[in-house]
Amino acid sequence: MARAKVLIVIGDAAEALDTLYPFFRLKEDDYEVVVAGPEKRLYHLVMHEIPPGWDITREGPSYHLASDIAFRDVKPEEYAGIFITGGRAPEYIRYDQHLMAITRHFFEANKPVASVCHGVEIIAAADVIRGKRVATVAKCAMDVQFSGGTFVNEGCVRDGNLVSGRTWHDNHLFMREFMKMLTEATAA
Repeated sequence: MARAKVLIVIGDAAEALDTLYPFFRLKEDDYEVVVAGPEKRLYHLVMHEIPPGWDITREGPSYHLASDIAFRDVKPEEYAGIFITGGRAPEYIRYDQHLMAITRHFFEANKPVASVCHGVEIIAAADVIRGKRVATVAKCAMDVQFSGGTFVNEGCVRDGNLVSGRTWHDNHLFMREFMKMLTEATAA
């Protein structure tokens, strides 16, 4: 029997812990992880932290991760779920119309979707969070509100097929729920 596939969306400046924790957690439960980016190439991940005494996030270089496929080549019907990572990548990849179509597919098909931190910029741009409760980093609350959602400052918020978290600090909370959602979806 073929393993269920889960798509992870990245671009340059995707946050390393937002991305790598789910990348390996999904593999741990034997899902086939497929990394998608604007192009099939190597991407530069970053590390985000708020140093003591700072009010804003400091960004530093981190690991690299290659995408397996370009957004334009993704056939979303082949995937059981999608994970939308954070970092600064969502600021620019949300303009990719192929990614918008992919994102809308998962909501229209009621498949599991996970979003963390700035990943909300993608689901907000896809216009799929109207009426939904969504967690994200506080500085992205406006993206949720302008898109018709309700910002919730919690580590794990599930609303229908969407589970969301604020930052990588919440990985252990929302990933547990995402794994449960994938198990239920693939068993059906």
